Parts: sequence; structure tokens; C-alpha cells
Amino acid sequence: EEQLVESGGGSVQAGGSLRLSCVVYEYIYSSYCTGWFRQAPGKEREGVAQLWSYNNQTEYVDSVKARFTISHDSATRTQYLLMNNLEPEDTAVYYCVADSGSCRWGVIRTQDFHTWGHGTQVTVSS
Repeated sequence: EEQLVESGGGSVQAGGSLRLSCVVYEYIYSSYCTGWFRQAPGKEREGVAQLWSYNNQTEYVDSVKARFTISHDSATRTQYLLMNNLEPEDTAVYYCVADSGSCRWGVIRTQDFHTWGHGTQVTVSS
């Protein structure tokens, strides 16, 4: 049974926009921290953004601030990552993540998330 279902990846030219979606089926009885990681070929996995479902508090890695927006619809348990002004450096596989409780603020770390989606490819051409 899928715990996180991602959608919305694709290909776009530099300067374009994409929106990723992730339905969180896990953590029904608690608040949860949800977000996105990305991994480009030959690079380490990088935390991009995170959000706490309790109050929609958010955090972003510096390289995407002012370009990416993470949001959450509590009624549908769907989390969105709107990516504007995309750059070729944003090309990667993007993974939705979630874990129970509040986010660990100040850093977005792989070890803080126990539930991962399968990933969706985002390709930005110059």
C-alpha cells in the first residue's frame, strides 16, 4: 500500500514552472512533517523544502528560496511544491517525504524522514 503518492514531474525550459503533488496517506492520527528532497546524477540527496501540517510552518534550502513554495491542503492531505523560475541546476529526481510530528527546523536531513515516495523526474533545459 502506497504511503506517499507523488505526481507532477516533467520537462520544462529554464524560467518555466512545474508543480509537484504528494498525497500523504500515512500519519492519520497525528500532525506530520512533509517535504521534498532531490537528487541529481552524481550528487548527494538534498533537502529542498519542508512543512509542518499542524500550522503550515515552512523551511527552504537557500538555493530555492523565493522560487519554490511548499503548501498543504489538510482536507485532502495533499502537499504541493510549486517551482517557479526553474533553472537547469534544478534537474533531479524529486522525492516526497513525511514523518510524524514537527519538523526539525534549521536543517532538512534524510535521517529525519522515515517515509519516502518513489520519486518523480524534473528536467529543466537551458
